[in-house]
Amino acid sequence: MVGVHHGFELTRDDRIATLTLNRPEKRNAINAEMWRAIPGILAGLAADPGVRVLVLTGAGGTFCAGADISDLAGLAEDEDDTGVTVVAEEALAAFPKPTIAMIEGFCVGGGCQLAGACDLRFAAGTARFGIPPAKLGLVYPASTTRRLVGLVGPATAKRLLFSGDLIDAAHALRTGLIDELHPAETLAEAVYGFARTLASRSQLSIAAAKELINLIAADEPVGEPFRAWQKRARHAEDLHEGVAAFLERRPPNFTWTPGR
Repeated sequence: MVGVHHGFELTRDDRIATLTLNRPEKRNAINAEMWRAIPGILAGLAADPGVRVLVLTGAGGTFCAGADISDLAGLAEDEDDTGVTVVAEEALAAFPKPTIAMIEGFCVGGGCQLAGACDLRFAAGTARFGIPPAKLGLVYPASTTRRLVGLVGPATAKRLLFSGDLIDAAHALRTGLIDELHPAETLAEAVYGFARTLASRSQLSIAAAKELINLIAADEPVGEPFRAWQKRARHAEDLHEGVAAFLERRPPNFTWTPGR
């Protein structure tokens, strides 16, 4: 199934949705209209029980060259750090299902912003990463900077933000900016193979783990959310199905979906 939005292509196959940034003539630079569309697209996918995993990628061998600077007026961040890019980024970070960024070519600026908001980042050896506000006289959003520091640590965050220079995929892997590195010709196989694995697992377990990990990373209390998930698990069918499948030596058929 294929859906077309301005600047995006959305496909669904085997419980995996793929959202493709689709402006290859602009190296998939994201304009204000596209940033504003992202939360609505994600809301639709979050509510779709047939989608268990989201893959974010770019068309034409490039992930994303960043925010479209020709549309800078529409992209200006508000003083309270709630501009269109941050709203889109936070919607992606809050998406309740697993998200994987599949990265080839340039992943720069707004591209890094979106990739960093995904749960995992798989990249090809051809990928190049950079965050260029120091080349433009811009101030990187506070919430985005916090997420970057959480991924790569203060020193690498400073290196990226101070210089605006590109780093290669091997450097990105060493610093934690990406999670896996694959040859370009096998990247999609690795991403979709892992996505199918996630789609076969208990979505209740994954949703609980995602929320608790995010709370721990933000140094927020986890006691009440943990107890709520524990109660939900006791009344869901996934636990009974998982145990039965283990005893019967068969793959489990988990049925819980977010929102239940």
